[in-house]
Amino acid sequence: MAGGRERVLRRRIGSVQNTKKITRAMELIAATRVVKAQQRARMAKPYAEQITSVIENLAAGGAEVDHPLLRQAEKVERVGVIVISSDRGLAGPYNSSVIKAAERQVQNARSEGADYSLIVIGKKARDYFAFRNYAIDSYTDGISDNPSYEDARRIAEEVAALFTDGRIDRVELVYTEFLSLGSQKVATRRFLPLESTESIAAEGDAGVSGAFEFEPSPEGVLEALLPRYVEARLFGALLESAASEHANRQRAMKAATDNAEELITKLSREMNQARQDAITTEIMEIVGGAEALGSDDDSEEPAPVGAEY
Repeated sequence: MAGGRERVLRRRIGSVQNTKKITRAMELIAATRVVKAQQRARMAKPYAEQITSVIENLAAGGAEVDHPLLRQAEKVERVGVIVISSDRGLAGPYNSSVIKAAERQVQNARSEGADYSLIVIGKKARDYFAFRNYAIDSYTDGISDNPSYEDARRIAEEVAALFTDGRIDRVELVYTEFLSLGSQKVATRRFLPLESTESIAAEGDAGVSGAFEFEPSPEGVLEALLPRYVEARLFGALLESAASEHANRQRAMKAATDNAEELITKLSREMNQARQDAITTEIMEIVGGAEALGSDDDSEEPAPVGAEY
């Protein structure tokens, strides 16, 4: 019995060791990818900052346009929700947190008497909302861990078309903001409409100067720049979400590896105890058998002398 338990524990230890190798490999891969994703997010910031800086100068020069992206609906009848999740799991609370935040936005829209429109990025969010019979108007996958600017431009153009055509009156962006390797948080931002050029300018840190000359005109430059600004905002959110995904997966896999090590230690102790029990049982059986043989020899009476005659 004890020997059978030892074999079971040995097989289980081997299984946990194999799992540990997988989680350790995934941890190392995620650690490499999060560094690259963090670098990409950092490299994309100057572009967004430069666009914001130009808008600051246009606003300082008094440029105002009646752009469709600035349209404020008198009554919000339909709210668009862009939710950025991942295509794969094993990333801790990364997906569940952003999905719950997006679901709250949908519930808020319903409580306001408005309909909703889901623009989903990532398989995990798609699976969640499809399983619960939410209407998904747009779905994109395969870009969550390594998004490109072309991906952001395509999605931004699709969302902007829905907004400018009047099919959506307001758009909320739900994603995971990357603060550091050890800290990420879910963020909900107003994506459309852009409130005003002054509000955009207030987000920048660069100094404002109205001494620039713009060709063909400040209004023409601003009108062409606002769509690029929307694309840059979405691209930045995609990059931060990618870095957050890899950081969460690295922590989750490290925790899984540590748990596997603890389980292996616990199972090894149980196996050693089972081995000791088996050895003790065998020794007791041997001793018991020897004592039984000795008692049998003592019970036999010696034959009388000359009995054979």
